[in-house]
Amino acid sequence: MAKYTINLDPYMAEKVKQLQPEERQFMYKGTLYPSPLTSPENLQAVGNFEARADDILLVSYPKSVLWLLLFFSDLICILTKYTLLQKKKMKKNAVWSINNHCVFLLQAISSRPSQRILGTHLHPDNIPKSFIEKKVKILAMLRNPKDVVVSYFHFQNNNPVIGLYYTWNEFFSRFIEGNAFYGSYFDYISAWNKKVNDENVLVVIYEELKKVKIKKIAKFLNFTLTDEQIQSICSMSTFKSMKENSMNTHGEMGNILFRKGDIGDWKNCLTEEQSKAVDDKFEKHLAGTKIGDLLKYDEYCK
Repeated sequence: MAKYTINLDPYMAEKVKQLQPEERQFMYKGTLYPSPLTSPENLQAVGNFEARADDILLVSYPKSVLWLLLFFSDLICILTKYTLLQKKKMKKNAVWSINNHCVFLLQAISSRPSQRILGTHLHPDNIPKSFIEKKVKILAMLRNPKDVVVSYFHFQNNNPVIGLYYTWNEFFSRFIEGNAFYGSYFDYISAWNKKVNDENVLVVIYEELKKVKIKKIAKFLNFTLTDEQIQSICSMSTFKSMKENSMNTHGEMGNILFRKGDIGDWKNCLTEEQSKAVDDKFEKHLAGTKIGDLLKYDEYCK
């Protein structure tokens, strides 16, 4: 399996320790970002990033998309006829983030040959205009908010590169108030209501990602897969399989990125009051919308 772009940098983690909490985060156009992972200069450069018509853009709110990114690593390997042995030896990343790199790395991504697979946590309204103008295929992965907040809490508190630690109650309050990194989950999901019917956009729900969805994704991207290829992707891209192989694919970040991946883990963490707070947010922002219906909130969050 190809290595994803995140790696645990001991030097960066040590450098972060020297920063004050307020230096580990910054606001850019009203949204909070982690300073060890990006910068205002980089986000400004991202806005001018030049898309190509044959790019594929993978998007999600944090802690909603890892499975999909790795799914694509496998998909591209299979479609380009790599053998399993060759895959294990692959050194180049299949998916490139356009929001977690400095400007010179953005320039490197710009020079990569087509077809590029790009990923971002940017709010839909902040996706570079060139992607919209060229009608780039955009694959959006969404996940129910209660599992997202639990996964996000563990990811941030176990990630020394970010270096900001909160109690569960503190983090939940920040999340529900829209003060988590990359902004409000509910604003992010709501924004997809404006784009969900666009012909170049496909919205996929994490909880519903099964064989039939893989076929749908492949068709959307104009890929033709045999039943054997689909089965291969399914077996290699289960959470269990990825977690077992995470040290090979992500180094020391493996244990941080892959925790459980369970659907419904929120029931072990949220209090009744916290669960109701999320319900109220959903009712206010998403109930009765097409995106809200796609999330199947009553099935996965009640």
